Amino acid sequence: MAKIERALVSVTDKTGIVDFARRLSEMGVELISTGGTAKTLRENGIAAKDVSEVTGFPEMLDGRVKTMHPSITGGILAIRGKAEHARALQEHGIQPIDMVVVNLYQFERVAAKAGVTLEEMIENIDIGGPTMIRSAAKNFHDVAIVVSPGDYNAIYEEMRRCNGGLSRETRWRLAQKAFRITAAYDSAITARLAQVDGTSVLPVRLDIRAEKLMDLRYGENPHQSAALYGTRGVGIAGAEQLHGKELSYNNLVDLDACWQLAREFPKPAAAVIKHTNPAGCAEQETLADAYRKALECDPVSAFGGVIGFNRAVDEETAREVAKLFVEAVAAPDYSPAALEILKAKKNVRLMKVAAAEEPLVVKSISGGYLAQTADMHQLERSAIEVKTKRAPTDAEWIALEFAWKVAKHVKSNAIVYARAGQTVGVGAGQMSRVDSVKLGAMKAVLPLGGTVVASDAFFPFPDGVEEAAKNGATAVIQPGGSVRDAEVIAAADRLDLAMVFTGVRHFRH
Repeated sequence: MAKIERALVSVTDKTGIVDFARRLSEMGVELISTGGTAKTLRENGIAAKDVSEVTGFPEMLDGRVKTMHPSITGGILAIRGKAEHARALQEHGIQPIDMVVVNLYQFERVAAKAGVTLEEMIENIDIGGPTMIRSAAKNFHDVAIVVSPGDYNAIYEEMRRCNGGLSRETRWRLAQKAFRITAAYDSAITARLAQVDGTSVLPVRLDIRAEKLMDLRYGENPHQSAALYGTRGVGIAGAEQLHGKELSYNNLVDLDACWQLAREFPKPAAAVIKHTNPAGCAEQETLADAYRKALECDPVSAFGGVIGFNRAVDEETAREVAKLFVEAVAAPDYSPAALEILKAKKNVRLMKVAAAEEPLVVKSISGGYLAQTADMHQLERSAIEVKTKRAPTDAEWIALEFAWKVAKHVKSNAIVYARAGQTVGVGAGQMSRVDSVKLGAMKAVLPLGGTVVASDAFFPFPDGVEEAAKNGATAVIQPGGSVRDAEVIAAADRLDLAMVFTGVRHFRH
């Protein structure tokens, strides 16, 4: 492998650049640099030749024109083993450049600032940087492209071992990373500028950009391949795993479901999830009580489930959780005592989760994708209409509002029986709504007398509320909107049910 003789160094993110450049210089690499980078290197005693010395042309137009010159691009793009390219370099007095160390103007950081102007965003669109990166990556057989400070140490160590050169495999890996960086950069610019004049919250073009965080053993089933993509440090995808065996595809899906549900509540809350549906959910004054109440709903289904909490797990809660076989736990944190207790369970996955901004919800279908905004609707009691002769009691109101939050996270057709702060029965995913009403009652372990019922969409016939009343429910919350609403309301009045309409539907497919 050829020794690296000359390197172009021009970085916005100067993390680690002084040490890396010094190491390159000590290995005999001639450094060419621009503007602020050249100034930083010289201030630290590192010799660097200005790009203008190489091009014979000064930087101009407020730095907009620096590196895009044949003396630079020719030195990067020339194929070393091609005689015609070698003659052209010699004829025009161009020296080869063997390494390009470049990262880009921080467009996304600037564009995210409150009150940023279009002019500011435009000025922070890098032109020369992507050109240098793509040029070097295109010619990876002869040129190493370095776009990340995280690669500096490994590159130096390989050069030290290999007499100042880098293997083809390393240069190819660096080139692939470089093309990912420029593609992501262009996508970020396109997406942000589309918002300037856009009238829709949904993008004109859907660009899904996410780093592969890990390969998974398999997907939903062993014959399917799978990987996790996302942003490190936030949400379920970027959660920190504190303990337990490798996460599975299904674990991650369930973890997201329980985390999203637990976060609905202001008081300490626990959600027990099985196959993305709540097997139990509760909101109480303490986290341990919330967990106990959630587990009471369906302890059989909770076995082997996934649990989400909206508070740091304390010792009392951990002792309760440790009594049950669970696959995984999601929480914003864990006390040291709680961790010690839960880590005694060898395989349970313990996930520390930081809240993330809600992204678009994207699903793939054959031939394309569906995208929608996240369902972040929060119901206000003032927006709810009482439709029956009898209004809910204070206790029923509290239970109805709780049940409505849970129903939002149950697969349609969704029915939730609840008391204040506790689910009692959940009917999920049935083809007819009345069957979900029956299933919720069938699954109930606790008495149903005095419960309320939440339905994610309207009751198309009176049979659903009739079944709920037969099972002991006293109040119903639903969106309304059926052509038979009058019949359903009449049935509720006849059965002395209180019924309220939200005007909002929460289908979850």
